[in-house]
Amino acid sequence: MGSLTLVKPNLHLVDVAERQMLFHVPTSSLFELDDLSRELIELFEDQPEVTAPQIRARFDGRFDAGDVVETLEEFKTLKIVADAGSKAQINIEPKPVNQFPLTTIVLNTNTGCNLSCTYCYKEDLTTPSAGDKMEYDTAVQSIEMMLKESPDQRQYNVVFFGGEPLTNMPLIRKVVAYCEERFATLESDVSFTMTTNATMLNEELVDWFNEHRFGLTISMDGPKAMHDKNRITVGGQGTYDVVKQKVNMLLSRYDSRPVGCRVTLTRGITDVEAIFDHLYHDLGFAEVGFGPVTSGDITSFNLTADEMAEVFAGMKRLGQKYLEAALEGRNLGFGNMHMLMTDIHEGNKKQLPCGAGVGLLAVDTKGGINLCHRFTGSEQPLFGDVSEGLDKPALAEFVETRLDRTETGCETCRIRNICSGGCYHESYAKYGDATVPSYHYCDLLRDWVDFGVQAYTRIMLENPGFFEAHVTPRAFSR
Repeated sequence: MGSLTLVKPNLHLVDVAERQMLFHVPTSSLFELDDLSRELIELFEDQPEVTAPQIRARFDGRFDAGDVVETLEEFKTLKIVADAGSKAQINIEPKPVNQFPLTTIVLNTNTGCNLSCTYCYKEDLTTPSAGDKMEYDTAVQSIEMMLKESPDQRQYNVVFFGGEPLTNMPLIRKVVAYCEERFATLESDVSFTMTTNATMLNEELVDWFNEHRFGLTISMDGPKAMHDKNRITVGGQGTYDVVKQKVNMLLSRYDSRPVGCRVTLTRGITDVEAIFDHLYHDLGFAEVGFGPVTSGDITSFNLTADEMAEVFAGMKRLGQKYLEAALEGRNLGFGNMHMLMTDIHEGNKKQLPCGAGVGLLAVDTKGGINLCHRFTGSEQPLFGDVSEGLDKPALAEFVETRLDRTETGCETCRIRNICSGGCYHESYAKYGDATVPSYHYCDLLRDWVDFGVQAYTRIMLENPGFFEAHVTPRAFSR
């Protein structure tokens, strides 16, 4: 055996209740270390290179020689040790992208919105009457494009977005009717999801959404003072009172799927615990997720560095409550934490931050194909048109550029397969280039993932049934 060296970017050690766990970065998997494994890693951490004589001197007479060799071979297979002088493989070289297995299509139903939220990122936003509404033919072409690119799938998802999607309900009703008939002939399931500000909901609409089992997410920013700071009408009035009324009505009669809430955190709005308590405990949302604004076009709404640190500290405190509930077999509806637990539990090796550009695409009102809903109306180049088809070479070039982590700093980062470079739109807004990783809060995100790994380890050790009861069912329902 020649000299061996530790491949530090491929492992992260976590101590939990006097048990040492190894987080295997390439696969986002966890392993509990026995005495031999732990001591081997200690030896490699102390030496830049380790030779066979050093290993014999350390372990002869204390551990079986065959066990030592077997453990070293396992470490080499996991690529956490490698031959000294060799270029240790940290990431699999990205392969050319030539297939786009679309299973989700986002339809931008209307550029118009009946609110005038001060922090809105949509570059083409206007009032409902002045908005560009998607035509039915464009929606049908979008769905047929998805089926062409990804035939014979068991499950598809159609997302209605805006603007405010409820301002184009005639289209939504027609599209749902088309999809339910079309996908039935294919013996495939189709689900519908929508994000709405809730102000236009009424009992008839809620019952119709219930009948068609919509996945509904409500945009709401917390208690009255926080919500009304930015989520206002065109006339400048706060919308909390009407949204609360609509949410109460919705949650009292909607039972086909859990209803979630999406919170936008902007400058001056950082108390995630108070916001969560109000939305989850007081109003009764099934799940609450937070989206910090860090790179919006209107810089006055971006969280400062100190505020971002405050937000992540609050998320960790809330995550601790999630952990305590999980150990008791309860699922606290903290969306950010639940997604992190899901990623780790499924061993997700995410080479891309989300499905945008591969499994998901968004179509604007004119039929232009965008990476996701956040790019519709932006200056980001389109990737084709539903009437002409997907521009596969352009989309492949974009995805391959993002997959290539060479000289990005991401290549050796321990959370590279969970973060995967961050949100495309944040990069676009921050750097003007959606292919550039989101560097501006890497340290905070690493600390958040480290916290998640520790929490996950405790749940696995003390109440592993939590994942079968609460994580696996959610994965199948997505």
